[in-house]
Amino acid sequence: MMKKILVAPSILAADFNKLAEEIQLVESSGADSLHFDVMDGHFVNNISFGVPVLKSIKGTHHMVNDVHIMISEPHKYAEKFIQAGADILTFHYEACQDDHEVHEIIHLIHQLGARAGLSIKPNTDVKVVEPFINHLDLVLVMSVEPGFGGQEFMTSALDKISYLRNIIDERKLNCFIEVDGGINNETATLCKKAGVDILVAGSYLFGHEDIKERINLLKE
Repeated sequence: MMKKILVAPSILAADFNKLAEEIQLVESSGADSLHFDVMDGHFVNNISFGVPVLKSIKGTHHMVNDVHIMISEPHKYAEKFIQAGADILTFHYEACQDDHEVHEIIHLIHQLGARAGLSIKPNTDVKVVEPFINHLDLVLVMSVEPGFGGQEFMTSALDKISYLRNIIDERKLNCFIEVDGGINNETATLCKKAGVDILVAGSYLFGHEDIKERINLLKE
């Protein structure tokens, strides 16, 4: 049986003049979750949006709120984002001082009733995820340098996805593998072959008339 591929449109690429319409459009087109990129201008060299925007869209759709915080000191803000509506809260390995802090944040997210995700930048060795994978609900492999949309896909992400797929299957874990950055129909096909579960796509989906067809192509 073919496994189900989930699609998470990144609202970073949406038209914020008509955000409610854009969200309704991707939901009616078959998207599974809404990917929400939070950037603080410190951990990554860009600023996006935060708690108020998440709060404003909470309850306006039935998709999973998949919140990716590319911020320094994630432990300080985890509760705020979960209270604002994050169903999955993914933070960065590189934003933590040590493994103990990573474990603490995963525990905190679960305590607050959300699912916990851990993300790694393109230059981070995927093996750093292994000590935490038994406790994670999601691992997010960045296939571009986090901070800006519309970048080209880095093929080094494929080996990371395969590595994680093997561990998750061997240990029979209930942990999703997500990939974000430069996803289109061609790169999605490569990621699916490597064993990904969730595809995050921004500029490939938003701003196109055929969003429904594009989402279907990603899911095939």
